[in-house]
Parts: sequence; structure tokens; C-alpha cells
Amino acid sequence: MKASANRLSREQAKEVLVRVDSAASSASGTTGRAAIVKLLNTSVQTYSWVGVYAVNGKDLVLDAWAGPAATEHTRIPIGKGVCGYAAKSGRTEIVSDVSKDPRYLQCFLSTKAEIVVPIVVQGSVVGEIDVDSDQPDAFSSVDAEFLEAVAKKLGAHWT
Repeated sequence: MKASANRLSREQAKEVLVRVDSAASSASGTTGRAAIVKLLNTSVQTYSWVGVYAVNGKDLVLDAWAGPAATEHTRIPIGKGVCGYAAKSGRTEIVSDVSKDPRYLQCFLSTKAEIVVPIVVQGSVVGEIDVDSDQPDAFSSVDAEFLEAVAKKLGAHWT
């Protein structure tokens, strides 16, 4: 089955966003972020690993994650890899095929695609959402819009 058949729909994004809103309102800080990454990981079929990194000086530091295994990339210099690039540019990055992007820092052999969305508070990147998929071309503009809305909710409760 092609990844595009499994991609996040607008209807599903709206449904999951309501649950994210509830999770964001009920807990803040690392506890809230952990609940949200777990929710994203279990609610969206193409999201095989979901993490939130927090900016700490010149690095991104893994704050919360959900998926089958931990990543060795718990600290990433800003500007390095897709995550570091998104933090530096302040823009969402979608990589449809990680094997063709020289910036990609491999976390899992199974990862085929990645999307990274900065979390911005008062004009500054404070963190980001990093999502891996085991399916190539797994992310569309719907995922970008959805995760940007999630990032706004995370930013509103950032501590």
C-alpha cells in the first residue's frame, strides 16, 4: 500500500487536534509534552516515532518521545541535521526520502521520511516536534498544518 493512502486526512487531523488541546490544557512542561507525543504516536498511523526537542543554549535536547525505541540523538547542535536546520531556520522541514537528504541524522534503520516543526514562543524557536515514519513520502501539507497547530499549542504551554 502506498504511503499516500495512509496519510493523515484533514478530518483525522481535526479529531486528533481536539485531543491534543485537551492534553495540552491538562498538563504542562515535560509531562504535557510526553502526553502529547504519545497521543500523536498512537493516533496517526504513519507516525512511527514522535519526539519533542527543547532548545538548550546552542543545542536541541530531547525532552519527550514516544515510539518503539529511544534514539541515540538526545542532543543535536542547532544547524546540524534536519532537526538542527529547522531550529535554525524556524521553518517546517519535510523530508520525503531521508536516504536522499544529506542533512538526515539516522536514528532508526526503518525510518524513510521525517517532518520537523519548530515550536516558536514570542518570535523565538524554543523547541520542535520531530516525527519519523517508516513509510516513504508519508507527510503532506496536512501533516505540516496539523503539526504547526500542535506546535502552537505546545508553545502556549511551554515551561
